[in-house]
Amino acid sequence: MDIHFELHDSRRPLEEAAVDAGLDASNAGNEALNDVRPMSVFARDASGLVVGGAVGRSWGECCELQQLWVAEAVRRQGLGRQLMERFEKQAAARGCKLVYLDTFSFQAPRFYAALGYRVALETRGYTQGVSKFTLHKRIEGANPG
Repeated sequence: MDIHFELHDSRRPLEEAAVDAGLDASNAGNEALNDVRPMSVFARDASGLVVGGAVGRSWGECCELQQLWVAEAVRRQGLGRQLMERFEKQAAARGCKLVYLDTFSFQAPRFYAALGYRVALETRGYTQGVSKFTLHKRIEGANPG
């Protein structure tokens, strides 16, 4: 097979989709992935507009928070904390004992620390002194799945 390589400095949606599809197909044969379950919590205002959300997935005793967002207009009113409490409660109900997430130093590491999350890994070397943190929190009340 004659192979050649291309380097790009911009997003390549078609090629990236091919890599994603190939990885999905390769992973599809692993039965353990059938146990991954999505989960989310959303906050809506009186008109039904989503003003915040926590999105993630559970797998066995582990739960990953992939995204947390609160609309600028309703920040610093406890909504993020309420979303996290509900997310963790759902994780515990699924039998999870650990919630983990990634956040950058310019995002919300202090917010998560106030909720009991602790740094498990810090990755340095980004520009302007930015670090990426992987945070862990052991949760109480986990029920066997």
